[in-house]
Amino acid sequence: MADVALPIDPLLPEIVATLRGASSLVLEAPPGAGKTTRVPRALLEAGLGQGKEIVVLQPRRLPTRLAAQRVSEEIGERVGETVGYQVRFEDIRGPKTRLSFVTEGVLGRRLLSDPTLRDVGAVVLDEFHERHLSADISLALLRRLQQGPRPDLKLVVMSATLEAAPISAYLGNCPTLRSEGRRFDVSLEYLPTADDRYLDAQVLSGIKRLHANGLDGDVLVFLPGAGEIRRAMDACSEFAGRHGIDLLPLHGDLPPAEQDRAVRRSSRRKIILSTNVAETSVTIDGVAAVIDSGLARVASHSPWSGLPILKLAKVSRASATQRAGRAGRTRSGHCLRLYTQHDFDGRPEQDAPEIRRMDLAETVLSLRAAGITDLVSFPFFEPPPAASLEAAESLLRLLGAVAPNGSVTPIGQRLLRFPLHPRQARIIVEGEKRGVGADAALLAALVGERDIRREARTNLSGPGRAANVVAGPSDLLELLERFREAERSNFSSGRVQSLSLEQGAVQAVDRVQRQLRRAVREQGQRPSRPEDMEQALMLSALAGYPDRVARRRKPRSPELLLFGGGTAQLSDVSVVQEPELMIAVDAEERPGRGVIIRIASAVEPEWLLDLYPDALEEVDALQWNPSSKRVERITRLSYGNLVLEETRTPAPPSEEAARVLVEQALAAGPGRFADPEALLHWRTRVALLAQAFPEAGFPTVDDAFMRDSLASLCAGARSFADLEGVSLLDALYSRLSAEQARLLSNHAPEKVSLPGGRTSKVHYEPGKPPWVESRLQDFFGMAQGPSVCAGRVPLVLHLLAPNMRAVQVTTDLAGFWERHYPSIRKELCRKYPKHSWPEDPRHAQTPAERGRRI
Repeated sequence: MADVALPIDPLLPEIVATLRGASSLVLEAPPGAGKTTRVPRALLEAGLGQGKEIVVLQPRRLPTRLAAQRVSEEIGERVGETVGYQVRFEDIRGPKTRLSFVTEGVLGRRLLSDPTLRDVGAVVLDEFHERHLSADISLALLRRLQQGPRPDLKLVVMSATLEAAPISAYLGNCPTLRSEGRRFDVSLEYLPTADDRYLDAQVLSGIKRLHANGLDGDVLVFLPGAGEIRRAMDACSEFAGRHGIDLLPLHGDLPPAEQDRAVRRSSRRKIILSTNVAETSVTIDGVAAVIDSGLARVASHSPWSGLPILKLAKVSRASATQRAGRAGRTRSGHCLRLYTQHDFDGRPEQDAPEIRRMDLAETVLSLRAAGITDLVSFPFFEPPPAASLEAAESLLRLLGAVAPNGSVTPIGQRLLRFPLHPRQARIIVEGEKRGVGADAALLAALVGERDIRREARTNLSGPGRAANVVAGPSDLLELLERFREAERSNFSSGRVQSLSLEQGAVQAVDRVQRQLRRAVREQGQRPSRPEDMEQALMLSALAGYPDRVARRRKPRSPELLLFGGGTAQLSDVSVVQEPELMIAVDAEERPGRGVIIRIASAVEPEWLLDLYPDALEEVDALQWNPSSKRVERITRLSYGNLVLEETRTPAPPSEEAARVLVEQALAAGPGRFADPEALLHWRTRVALLAQAFPEAGFPTVDDAFMRDSLASLCAGARSFADLEGVSLLDALYSRLSAEQARLLSNHAPEKVSLPGGRTSKVHYEPGKPPWVESRLQDFFGMAQGPSVCAGRVPLVLHLLAPNMRAVQVTTDLAGFWERHYPSIRKELCRKYPKHSWPEDPRHAQTPAERGRRI
């Protein structure tokens, strides 16, 4: 096959010369330059592989295979000879292969088995601007090799839209080169206003518009995913058939033959409906126009499971530029964007790097296995968020993959055999131990790939749906059985449809499970009974989701309490209608409903003891029951925030029970166990005596004193009921010495006697001197006012008129009689003439005395 001149070609000699004198190179080459196929081949032919393999990292499987095919054709060989490729579960290389195109994750796994890459002479990281997580980690590990045992390793980083300077600085200020891009102009057309119709209708309108304007080449349509491609094919099939145009899909899940049909030259015009697999790397000849939906399924991860997912999102301006460039590879072209110029201008320049937004569990496990002990100081090209690293470490420890000191455990080593997220791999490893490894591999594929259920793509969950669901122990087992039913029919479309399954998703799961089963090494004996088989698989699922155990709030309730705290709702289409404990495998957040668990699987408490005994916490303690107001003995078995078992019995009398009772008695307040007024009265009397008789050593009645007094009441008790009828005041009195009790009784009396035999209550209030009140006549015959504390504290006298209102408040009764009484007497005689108001009250009889005399 004759080489077609590409813009990168004139730069190839300089690229080779630069790498002869430097270990690293950063190459900027805009879309259409030809860097993907021409640069690796130039390195191979110049001998820069040093007799070893040259590895080219690609971000996706389809470009990886197509690049290998294109270079093989250019050198006149079949793929798998000098040039080969390797993607997950597919290795098309041979003993003569010296140039390998691989997906990014493949190199990461190769670094585990061959940490120094002893058989690799050069590595090319293509399309680095996409900033995939695997590419970032590969770059860091390769740079570490260059600075350590492999200074001879050649490293080329190629980018279409990313600035070269930061990468060059990271690689020790290595040389940078730039190539010209495509040679043909691409005119851009935007929608004047946003189109609210379904995407398939917009695509059909765009194709009709291009056709009406005289388009004479192929059309490449960028759509978010396989579902949108199928719907667009249905919408456009009549138009394409009527005009003799081939309508072809292109996405990663298609068989290679169908992918090749879309990208190969054809004598008939084509409309290629593609995901972003056609955005980079290999040119599709004949494309004269691009229709860009502006959307893509962007790699992310489920915050619930941590597994990779694809979220629908707007593409960045850089990606939109890449897409438009597909129309100008071999001729002038046109790009119709199904969005407005304003929409384009508001998009970010670049997509956020995956290292900022992806789950890092698989990455951390790989780095640990590679001997990286300090991830915080590891020289990432861009460090990940600290919280993401900690979350990954925590999960790996819980899965048993990493020890507390950071070393990879035997379980972790076994997980690395599978190119999967550690959760999925843990399911398989546990399945191997229990003799169901092959079935566990299918379970892992069902968990990790797209949901095979057609109803999962519609919102059928709602009131009344549960009535159509047959209850069972596990949604995973139900999925597995439906898959097996389809498998028994060799995945015939009729049977797949009758089982309400999605054909493409079922086939994707089948491809993955077949590849995974090759790596399975059964260790345990396979269960003979169906129920034992089911239990082994549910145990295996639990092994992958130990932090997703949930418990119903009450029997058959859809509300679930979660291991990590919080609540969720079990979907009413789940078959797990009865089990109390379960693992929540997959979930989504719905507005107004919170977290909805879509896929669950039952768990028995003893399984947790089998798999995660260290995570179980047993508590045998005394606890206060606020309802019954008593101390109870609590025996509880917990897993995370979930209480698995709990018993409550009345606590036997003990010092500990008394201590708990005292705490609650104090919290309730001393007033719960004595009249508050009497209690305050007693405390104030004692405080007054302590001040008046410091030599008596009265105690300070503070919180500690009250606590000790309550403790004496609580000895042998265990509830408030036990304290009923027990006087706190008696307990307080008992803590005074005999002398202190005598002083309290004699010199801080409850009442004082007045002339004529009348008594008056003494009021003791905090912060105030003690006081009494009584009618003025009750003090007739008294020259001096009464006092307490052996005369050391005079009482404040509230002297009341017959209407019981004070005419004077004083501690000096003698001074009152002398200075104020004469004038007050005149007023009282006028107001109350029937009462006796003697001129000399100090020697007068009280009314009571006069009554006795009469």
